[in-house]
Amino acid sequence: MRSRVAGVRRRDRHGRGLRGPLTPPQTPVSRTRAERFHDLVADEVRRLGKRWGRELSRVEFAVEEVPEVEPWFDGPVPLGRTVPGEGGRPVRIVVFRRPVEARAAGDQELGRLIRDLLVEEIADLLGLSPESVDPSYDE
Repeated sequence: MRSRVAGVRRRDRHGRGLRGPLTPPQTPVSRTRAERFHDLVADEVRRLGKRWGRELSRVEFAVEEVPEVEPWFDGPVPLGRTVPGEGGRPVRIVVFRRPVEARAAGDQELGRLIRDLLVEEIADLLGLSPESVDPSYDE
């Protein structure tokens, strides 16, 4: 007769080991889609910040799931938005994750779409053309 420590099972009912995660939690494979999206946005903000750091020092970047639209809104769903700074708060550029993911066909297109979206928002904020903000825009 095997002794059993209270509540601890070493095997499942078929005699195999218990199932567990296939990869450790710190590996990139186990990151969620939302976390990978946040990483793409953060990488792009860092890349653009190298060139426009001084101009973007008072700009806050954020990712939200979906935009808030009125029920009677009849138009394309916005992919991003620039919220003006009021009362000492910084200007905020928001990227909406779910509409951007729905529009992109794959990971490569998702990265390009995020890049183009941020470049367009920054260009609009600075009053410049997107090509002058990032020469690789729309390639």
